[in-house]
Amino acid sequence: MSDTDTRSEPQRRVRGRRRDGERSRNAILREAGRLATVEGINGLSIGRLAEAVGMSKSGLFAHFGSKEELQVETIQAARAVFTAEVIDPALAAPTALERLRRLAENFLRYVEGGLYPGGCFFSSVAAEMAMRPGPVRDGAVQVLADFSGKLETALREAQAEGAIDPSEDTEQLAFELASYLSFANAQFALTQEPGTIERARRALEDRIQEAAAAA
Repeated sequence: MSDTDTRSEPQRRVRGRRRDGERSRNAILREAGRLATVEGINGLSIGRLAEAVGMSKSGLFAHFGSKEELQVETIQAARAVFTAEVIDPALAAPTALERLRRLAENFLRYVEGGLYPGGCFFSSVAAEMAMRPGPVRDGAVQVLADFSGKLETALREAQAEGAIDPSEDTEQLAFELASYLSFANAQFALTQEPGTIERARRALEDRIQEAAAAA
């Protein structure tokens, strides 16, 4: 074995440990997100999560130094999932109207996909923490606000492209579409009935078609 191989072996071991640690951390955060939509993020503690993932409290504490750090990082991990599953795939749409449709459809698929048993992670956390200001509440509210903003932006740009009736109030229309999505999420979390998602799809498309009719 050469001197170079000898020197690089410890580096490979360190990188391997880091990758293992990152995979373990990601798995913990996925489970934390699932628990948060069922038991509430305020009830998410290092002890409860350690029990759920089969780790010792001390082992989990090595990843997260406090309950708030665990909660904030759970928010961040869930945001990365939301971005990857809902936002990013819509950005490749060739027109603003198609981007709008994809944002709505991706959200419904995200809800019915079952990653979070309690439905949309951020809707669940925002409702629970509504009267508890702080980084956890603010993080959830920001994601929902950003999503609503993207719906409105897509509508304004679709209007500029001539696909949406210029007389439509895009702020109001974005509110209506977001309301359909929010209610579908709440109902699906309660019933797990696929028909809820299908009815939301029909309602969304009907309203979009109505807005586009005179364009």
